[in-house]
Amino acid sequence: MKIKKMFLAALLISSQIVSAQTADNRVALGLNLVKNEYNGEYGSSIWNFNQSYYGGGLSLGFYLNRSFDLGLQGTYGNYGYRKDVINQFTGNKLDASLFGRYKLNNGYIFSETAKLSPFISFGLGFASYSLNNDAKPWPTIITDKADFVVPVGLGLKYQISKSIAIQYQYLYNFTSSDVHDQNRSGGVVNTVFGKPNQPALKSGNDAYGQHLFGFVFTLGGDKDSDKDGVSDKNDKCIDTPIDVTVDDDGCPVDSDKDGVADYLDKCSDTPSGVSVDVNGCPVDGDKDGVADYLDKCPTIAGLEKFNGCPDTDGDGVMDSEDKCPKVAGLAKFQGCPDTDGDGVTDSEDKCPKVAGLAKYNGCPDTDGDGVPDNLDKCPTVAGIAANKGCPEVKAETKKIFAQALQGIQFESGKDVIKKTSFPILNKVVAVMKANPSYDLEINGHTDSQGDDAKNLVLSQNRANAVKAYLVNQGVDATKLTAKGFGETVPVADNATATGRAKNRRVEFKVNF
Repeated sequence: MKIKKMFLAALLISSQIVSAQTADNRVALGLNLVKNEYNGEYGSSIWNFNQSYYGGGLSLGFYLNRSFDLGLQGTYGNYGYRKDVINQFTGNKLDASLFGRYKLNNGYIFSETAKLSPFISFGLGFASYSLNNDAKPWPTIITDKADFVVPVGLGLKYQISKSIAIQYQYLYNFTSSDVHDQNRSGGVVNTVFGKPNQPALKSGNDAYGQHLFGFVFTLGGDKDSDKDGVSDKNDKCIDTPIDVTVDDDGCPVDSDKDGVADYLDKCSDTPSGVSVDVNGCPVDGDKDGVADYLDKCPTIAGLEKFNGCPDTDGDGVMDSEDKCPKVAGLAKFQGCPDTDGDGVTDSEDKCPKVAGLAKYNGCPDTDGDGVPDNLDKCPTVAGIAANKGCPEVKAETKKIFAQALQGIQFESGKDVIKKTSFPILNKVVAVMKANPSYDLEINGHTDSQGDDAKNLVLSQNRANAVKAYLVNQGVDATKLTAKGFGETVPVADNATATGRAKNRRVEFKVNF
């Protein structure tokens, strides 16, 4: 019973190194010491080590796949049973069978890398029996003919080295006969010995068990298809090209661990963790010659000196620091230009082509009146800010314009200027000639008497008439603007004659 428990426990053990009979080494030769056990009418010696009948045997196994082996097995030796001095028999037995084995260390039940290899065995064969002359005067077996046998059992192989293993196997053989223990059963007189046969202690045919202890020798060397010095069974890269340096797993060496073998890697010193292309070189997404892991602008082609960032305008300031990336400029102005060299960048310079002053946003003040030229209507003559840089309108000029308000007279209901108005108009001509920077606005107005639309037309025509007079007297027409407002801008009450008189007027306004 103790031996049975040890055997069952061994079947559950799996440790570390694969059995040497593999796809590389398909053939294994076994040499066995055999203990035969009887189970028939006399009794049973199964797992009874007090009954000792021994022999020897050979086996030849063939690897099919990781789960199954196929083979031939044969044994020869003593066979018998001793119940008492009278009731016993002995003889010789030869058996041979074709067997199949299911290996439990196939990767499904136990690990393929198991040093201990449990297996289940099943087969079909024959057994023949012969007299054992050494057994006289004891009874011997009846040697009628050969039996068919069906051996089934369990086994355990322990791999000592790649080529040698020790193996234990137990087989129980069902037979097709019930006569080879010289007992015909049923109490019939035995015609050989003249005595009654034993009572039938076992129904059915005789059977026998076998303990097989032995050595298994694996034939052939390990296959190495790619000739890299690593056998196929251990080679994780079985198609490595010839002469390529490999690691312990048979895979091409990859020094920088980037997934591209050294023999294909054009950049075999790539830092760890860096993404690489099919050539093993660091990925350069924007194709600017700077690898992405070093490129500060990995999606835009740039320059190596700027760590892969571009300088679009080529001014020596990379775009990420260039406030004017599309226009060449100066580093001191963060890449922006200063065309006129006045210290104000063009993007902030309102007069980028003329040197000016920072306080005037880069524009000059030629006349020094505090109004920059770009806002100065009179840039060469000092003026005042209220007049957009032009000189203040003199009091005398204002007086003349005030006189003109009521001093310009027209023919009744017409746009014909009366001659009495020429003196005041001539004064206006003198003012304009003396002040060529003036832009004079001539505005015509009427009272509310009459049709509104006609009044508007009349006011416009009278303003045009005044402008024509001034032009005829030598005033630059481009400096004059005439506009009629009709009765829309009264300055007095149209309900009175005095008010209506004030509303009928021509105004002069200086613009700058």
